Amino acid sequence: MTVLEATGIAVAFGGVKALQGVDITVDAGEIVGIIGANGAGKTTLFDCLTGITPCSGRVVLGGVDVTTASVHARARAGLGRSFQDARLFHSMTVLDTLRTASEPHRPQGSSLLGTLLGGKAARDGEAEATRRANELVEVFSLGGYRDKLVGELSTGTRRIIDLACLLIQRPKVVLLDEPSSGIAQRETEALAPLLTRVRDELGCGLVLIEHDMPLVLSLATRLYALETGRVIAEGAPDDVVRDPAVVRSYLGDDPEAINRSG
Repeated sequence: MTVLEATGIAVAFGGVKALQGVDITVDAGEIVGIIGANGAGKTTLFDCLTGITPCSGRVVLGGVDVTTASVHARARAGLGRSFQDARLFHSMTVLDTLRTASEPHRPQGSSLLGTLLGGKAARDGEAEATRRANELVEVFSLGGYRDKLVGELSTGTRRIIDLACLLIQRPKVVLLDEPSSGIAQRETEALAPLLTRVRDELGCGLVLIEHDMPLVLSLATRLYALETGRVIAEGAPDDVVRDPAVVRSYLGDDPEAINRSG
């Protein structure tokens, strides 16, 4: 089942065409990789899909047209997004961070304000948020960090918490912007099995922007390659990375550079 379909996505900043008619589809349980040199339009595409950046084209999420929907409405409809820097409150504990992340998705009447006012629906919602937060603490092996402040943790651990915050919202699609950026090699090696487990347990679609080619090749079932805002290749990962247009976009036309790259 297709959970995300975007067609004709285009945006310009002044005279610069950042995206030029990009089409992308993602199926449930699929991991899709997006590759391209710096400036190819990868993060801009994520900004357009989530509604941060206005654009032309059409975005359909879980069969529902969300083209004109706000960022918040798209998130409620099941579109999750991580950024290159984990955007978390460093003064909160891991458990409280996860509980807070579930707030926009609690049933009506179960907000944190409702809890303070003593409503039963609110208390039930708070208990459910705590249960789900503790469940994700176990799934992501964060038990040793449950009561630690986020600001005390490594970049890699904060990335895992950021991912857990997305998943507590039960998204249909998760957009991951360079999850391996800035983390240690040991943490990068643990990332592939973690993301595979997320895909298997939740059945959501994952879309991955990543410069670590071995990581993206180990995860993705399909790749899109972007250059100057256009899709220049799409398909099986091994085919895409060997496509002459993709090779040129990374290495140029110098035969010696291409031979050295393997």
